[in-house]
This record gives sequence, C-alpha cells and structure tokens, in this order.
Amino acid sequence: MKPWLNQFLYQRKQAQPVMVLGASVMDVVADTDRIPEKGGDQPAFERGVHLGGCALNIALALHRLGVSCVPMLPIGEGMWADRLRAAMASKGIHSQLNVTGGDNGWCLALVEPDGERTFISFDGIENQWQAQWLAPLTPTSGFVSISGYQLSVPRGDVLLNWVNGLPKDVKVVVDFGPRLDRISPQIVQQLLRPGVILTLNEREAQILGMQKDGVEAFCQQLHQQTKELVVVRMGDAGCYYHQADDEKGWVDACLVNVVDTIGAGDSHCAGLLAGLACGLSAKDALTLANHIAAYVVSFRGGDCAPTTEELAEFF
Repeated sequence: MKPWLNQFLYQRKQAQPVMVLGASVMDVVADTDRIPEKGGDQPAFERGVHLGGCALNIALALHRLGVSCVPMLPIGEGMWADRLRAAMASKGIHSQLNVTGGDNGWCLALVEPDGERTFISFDGIENQWQAQWLAPLTPTSGFVSISGYQLSVPRGDVLLNWVNGLPKDVKVVVDFGPRLDRISPQIVQQLLRPGVILTLNEREAQILGMQKDGVEAFCQQLHQQTKELVVVRMGDAGCYYHQADDEKGWVDACLVNVVDTIGAGDSHCAGLLAGLACGLSAKDALTLANHIAAYVVSFRGGDCAPTTEELAEFF
C-alpha cells in the first residue's frame, strides 16, 4: 500500500469536526468540441446528470473517505430539490438544512476534448442564504468549509457575517472558486485574515495578484495575512503550499488520463479537509488531496469520489 494512504488509514481517527456549507445542485454534463462564440450555435452531447455543487461534492468525498461531516446544504422545494434529496440519499448524504421558499438550481457543464469544463449555472435557493438558517449553527472547534460561489451572490454578506462571528478555535477553509472575479474586493479582504485556510487554483491566484512564476512569494504573502495554510493548485505541476516558513513546498501531481475536470478542486479540498481533520501534516494531507483529485478527473462528473479501497486499487 502507498505510504501516504497507509498513513491516512492508520491515522483516520478523526480528531477535529468538519462542517460544510454551500450549494447542492444537479449537474447536466455535456461534451462539446468548443465553447460557442457569441451569436453562434454549437452542438453538444449530453453525457449524464450528476450530483453537483462545491459543498455537496466535498461532503460526498468526505463521506466516501469515512470522514464524518455536518453537511449544511440548503435543499428547497421543487423538481430539482426532489431529485437532489433522492440522489443524495442513495449515496448516504442527508443535508441538515431543509428550507422553504424556492427550488434548487442546476448547472450545465460543458466539457471540451481536453477535459476542461465551463459552467453555466442557474442559481436557486442554495444561493439565497438567510440569517435564520445560520443562527442555530454554533461550531466551537474544527473546520468550516465555504465556497466562493455563495460569497458572490447578493446574499453572500449573510454567510460572511456568520463566518466572521465564529470562535477563533474554528478554522475556516475557503475555496474561492471560479466566481472569484465576481466577489467584491471588500468581501475578499475580510477573508484574508488569521484563522482562514485558503485553497486556490492558478487562475484564482492570478486574480488575487499572483505573478508568473511567483507562486512561492504569493503564498508567503497571503500566509503573512492569514497565519494559516495557503495552497495553490497548479495543474500538472502539482500544488504549492505554505504552512510556515519552515513548512512549505511543492507536492507532486498524479498524472492520469483526464476525462473531465468537474469537481477537481472540490475533491482536492475534501482530501485536504480529511487529512487535516485526521491529524495529518499539511504535506501529507495535500498528497492525499492530489490523489483524490486525480481519481475524480479520471471519471465523468464530480460525484465520483473514491473510497480508500478504491484509491488503493487505482494507484
């Protein structure tokens, strides 16, 4: 068995609780030769309907790894909400946040021949956060995971205010996601503070100011603001992390045949959360995360996270 997986299995006694807040939607996945140009008409071929949404992908991956979490995913009323509940239940996931007032959204995921995905999202009640939804949630320790999708919408300040009121013993894990350029700079700045763990891909890091070939300096700069782990995912190059001045560096990627990249960042975040919650070092947690993300991109859709047994067999 691979040393990184062997260590996770032996250290899998969960030391810290995990709460996941964010969206659950359905992903309609379609292949296309290219993204349509303005005014054009590009054929696409539907390949399936999958569970989706950053938070749901994370919760599902944690569940598959045997790491417990509290999934706070707004599930509303309507066709998409009903499909979500049934599909989630079939995979052992039950949201702790059932709400009224609208249906859940859905997402059209267009996949090009190189596996890169482009989303067209139809927002629903999962992005209409209410203060009363959050009031009963009182974590006192561990990790709380949030996504930039929920911070980019008009009600994003509701979630931000709740996050900023959490006790200092709660570490907030933020994955800004592809909508980072739609999040107000004021909200972003409020999350570049002590107690926030940041995980970004290369594009998101560039939006925040990373220069070409400057990932190490960029992570160090953010770490000076957050005093916590900073991770930048760099595709085939792996990921770079900065936990402390004497704990930083590159973690190699796993080279696989990419089918699509839907859920790659979410599954990577789940692997990181799983490792940290079970007491692994940042490097070991990221090694686990890289392998989980590589597994997910080897299959269609973002809801295909592996069990530890499937990881061991695959690698």
